[in-house]
Amino acid sequence: MNFPVFDLHCDTVTELLGRDLKGTTDLRKNSLHIDLERGAALGGYAQCFAFWSTTEIPLPKGIKPEDIFWREVSLLQDAIDKNSDLVRQARTAADIEKNLKEGKISAVFTLEGPAGIGFEPGKLEKLYNLGFRISTLGWNEKNCLTGSHVTGGGLTKRGREYVKECQRLGIAVDVSHISDEAFWQIMEITEKPVIASHSNSRSVYDVSRNLTDDMFKAICATGGVAGLNLYDGFIGKNSNIDMACDHIFRFLELDPEGKHIALGGDLDGCDPLPADFSGVQDYPALAARLMARGLDEATVRNIFWNNALGVMKACAM
Repeated sequence: MNFPVFDLHCDTVTELLGRDLKGTTDLRKNSLHIDLERGAALGGYAQCFAFWSTTEIPLPKGIKPEDIFWREVSLLQDAIDKNSDLVRQARTAADIEKNLKEGKISAVFTLEGPAGIGFEPGKLEKLYNLGFRISTLGWNEKNCLTGSHVTGGGLTKRGREYVKECQRLGIAVDVSHISDEAFWQIMEITEKPVIASHSNSRSVYDVSRNLTDDMFKAICATGGVAGLNLYDGFIGKNSNIDMACDHIFRFLELDPEGKHIALGGDLDGCDPLPADFSGVQDYPALAARLMARGLDEATVRNIFWNNALGVMKACAM
């Protein structure tokens, strides 16, 4: 069955921009993990496009993270305008539902690492007005908001302000990439559902980017979701679709109704993918494998679409 797909995280915009920062790759049709033509062949498609920036990686002389960020914004806005027959930007859950009915892809803007706005809570309102609806607090670096899963270190005073401002505006707080300490500090202050847009089960594969059972249960308690990441390095080495399913089934042991599990493939932000998954066109194969292993149609539809849409309604849209 060709279920609609709501994917909470990809890095396609960064790949489109390219290392040369010229942005010559076409979103409509390309050799990346995601393009619009393949997405349009699904039974419906909403994609959260992450705008990535960090202070950790050296940039060409004279280029700042803010420059990268705004180039990415312009690139995706232009791509949406040029391909309006296939895709529309979605700012609300109602937009996404309307686009599904009308056969259009929904593009949701998200922030992976606030380096591009100088880690400034005061700049979030501008992003909200541009349609940004999810934000992490960082990438793999330690910054003025938080420590990461690589560096350790907790939430700072500014980090707490950032969380509160996101939730005041209606931007969902994304805990992927942050440290365990910062995760629990966010759980103490959150007033809305929290998501881990692209994080798997640490019980299945023990790496710091994945969630412990207690972390996943805490996300569930907020009403949030965790999105299945399809990076081999977070699923398990030399992975396949079955191994990716193992993470979903572990989460289902903790969330038997399957209301807090979603998709967050990390497509175009990771390599390799599972051996039998090469891009967005392979999501139906993942759905088929989940059903072959015993999940019913309603549960798969929740994981593939309804859960992400529901949490976006609750905290962002």
